[in-house]
Amino acid sequence: MIDIKLIRENKELVKENIKKKFQDEKLPLVDEIYDLDKKYRETKQKMDEKRALKNKISDQIGSLMREGKKDEAMKIKAEVAQMGDEIEKLTQDEENISKEIKTKMMVIPNIIAEDVPIGKDDSQNVEVKRFGEAFVPDYEIPYHADILNTFNGLDKEASGRTSGNGFYYLMGDIARLSSAMLSYARDFMIEKGFIYCIPPFMIRSDVVTGVMSFAEMDAMMYKIEGEDLYLIGTSEHSMIGKFKDQIIKKDTLPITMTSYSPCFRKEVGAHGIEERGIYRVHQFEKQEMIVICEPEDSAAWYEKMWQFTVELFRNLDIPVRQLECCSGDLADLKYKSCDIEAWSPRQQKYFEVGSCSNLTDAQARRLGIRAKGEKGNYYLHTLNNTVLASTRALIALIENNYQKDGSVKIPKALQPYMGGISIIKPHN
Repeated sequence: MIDIKLIRENKELVKENIKKKFQDEKLPLVDEIYDLDKKYRETKQKMDEKRALKNKISDQIGSLMREGKKDEAMKIKAEVAQMGDEIEKLTQDEENISKEIKTKMMVIPNIIAEDVPIGKDDSQNVEVKRFGEAFVPDYEIPYHADILNTFNGLDKEASGRTSGNGFYYLMGDIARLSSAMLSYARDFMIEKGFIYCIPPFMIRSDVVTGVMSFAEMDAMMYKIEGEDLYLIGTSEHSMIGKFKDQIIKKDTLPITMTSYSPCFRKEVGAHGIEERGIYRVHQFEKQEMIVICEPEDSAAWYEKMWQFTVELFRNLDIPVRQLECCSGDLADLKYKSCDIEAWSPRQQKYFEVGSCSNLTDAQARRLGIRAKGEKGNYYLHTLNNTVLASTRALIALIENNYQKDGSVKIPKALQPYMGGISIIKPHN
């Protein structure tokens, strides 16, 4: 959520930002909020003036009664009672207008960074840099589900019976490999100085609406029937939610945390759930990182965070690239974002394995995350980034380490988590 001062003082800037995000249907909201804000301030001024006048003449009643001027005192008392009714109405009007402003403000997108490329969707994201050689071997690399099946490592038939499409069983060496990557990602981030956290896997609606837009919420979140609880789509949500309505001490900043969690997603949209494989599924595991910092430090943290993901994947012998997300691909709360994509030698193209975002103070405003400064309380900046998402990282790992005989090499970084073995071999 942006600062309403932006609409009050420069609504054309807000409109131009909406146009850059190709959300022209939201343009009328800016004028509506502007008018409501004006009405709100006028109502508040009337209420304050009326309350001050009421207090002033109320003081006269006692004096008049002591002077024996009962009729005059009763007349003023009636005026005070009438003012009380008017103040009560103004108070209710103020509250209603405030709620309407907030509802509309929650839909206005965050102001994007000046260097964000302008584009309508993810097809117009811009490649920034590649890391590692995108190598294609002289032998065929099968589809990842077929590779996993040779290890008896994937069972989607059974998960179809238990849970339906979009779920899976990982088995044996493949399940162990998946867990090894997550354990390595955890230790990698701890070594970077991040505090390890296992957060709640369900959060309340006021946290959900604090960390994401309503459109994202509808497309992603699973609601627990009969309760005010949602399954998390990423642990960023509950990690950031930990600081809801908190005044954070400046000497504890920056807050840097990394967490493990399962993630649950509807995956509503054009892409659809993958029938055979595990690229787009309803459930996976993830190591995430978040930072809460001073506003002037968020740009530097953004650069550090996405580079951590690049470093981790290169340690797993996986070539990656960084893509700058264009304006139309940015979720409403994001100021700036980039995707990290891994190389697929089978498809001979890159695919998304992580996303890093700077949300400036948009998320903090919705959640009330502040620090106390010399000039009063102010909103902090929040950032988040994928360290490793289990299923997509597993695909990238087995494709880039697949051998001609069907075996898969274990990168040195993972060998301690795999009992020291350097290779896994198929069962058939």
